[in-house]
Amino acid sequence: VKMADRSAPSAAPISPVQQMLASGTGALLTSIMVTPLDVVKIRLQAQQTPFHKGKCFLYCNGLMDHIYVCQNGSHCSSWYKTPTHFNGTLDAFVKITRYEGLRSLWSGLPPTLVMAVPATVIYFTCYDQLRDFLRFGLGFQGSYVPLVAGALARLGAVSVISPLELVRTKLQSRRLTYTELRVCIRSAVAQDGLLSLWRGWGPTVLRDVPFSALYWFNYELVKAELCERYGTPPNFSVSFTSGAISGAIAAILTLPFDVVKTRRQIQLGEMDSLGVFPRKTSSTWQIMKEIQTNLGYRGLFAGFMPRVIKVAPACALMISTYEFGKAFFQKINLDQTRMTT
Repeated sequence: VKMADRSAPSAAPISPVQQMLASGTGALLTSIMVTPLDVVKIRLQAQQTPFHKGKCFLYCNGLMDHIYVCQNGSHCSSWYKTPTHFNGTLDAFVKITRYEGLRSLWSGLPPTLVMAVPATVIYFTCYDQLRDFLRFGLGFQGSYVPLVAGALARLGAVSVISPLELVRTKLQSRRLTYTELRVCIRSAVAQDGLLSLWRGWGPTVLRDVPFSALYWFNYELVKAELCERYGTPPNFSVSFTSGAISGAIAAILTLPFDVVKTRRQIQLGEMDSLGVFPRKTSSTWQIMKEIQTNLGYRGLFAGFMPRVIKVAPACALMISTYEFGKAFFQKINLDQTRMTT
């Protein structure tokens, strides 16, 4: 299936529902492929530094971050509790598969399917709709169009998902019934207002919106350059390469905001596990200043290699699958149009 060039209106455009199906398929495939890498990473971390009661660890599969809070020391999460000693990444893959079964490598998948897949569907569908509206509806042209569309799409997706992410974190941090959760949320809203449901929204936006803007800006540029250099229309390999390159660039440039977001997520998760509700939390810039003071500028780029190694292939797999899905549906629509004429 040849991929369509979206630089001009398509003869057989795809519907928003078809865009959702394409992006949902891409998110599902990316989750399945990347989840084992993070399961192994967390197991190795737990082996080196055991997680204590009330402490958090961050699970991120390339699509979305998830906070887990330990309740009973080393027994806080059954999917990484193991007496097996690992000597490295490859050894961990082999031993987990041998002693615990292949399914254990996908133990962290359920929260991703519940949260990350819908968020990705909203994000990618909104991006395509906004980009086409700016180009063909308002007549704007230029390389800034993907940048604006990517930033707005991510802002919308983060804003929609943020309250759900807060609810999920509370459910993970303490064993709450839905009645207790409802009371907890009502109490927080009564104390701090409705905006308390978007706690942590700021650092998430500061990381994800610039990442999205940079990602789509570079993706469209790299894709156009590759197509022109090799004289080929957009296809799976072009999209995969463009996604990997643009994902790596965006991951590097937004890494300081990722460090801040991770630190704030963990702090909020630990406070939730202790039943502490702070009236005021440190701002993003205050946290960045503290990191710079204590650890230097290198502290703002902590986790450089793991983030790039994870984000680049995840972006490449997601965008290439999404583009392939759109081309598939466009071909179906084109065939149906020809049959009716």
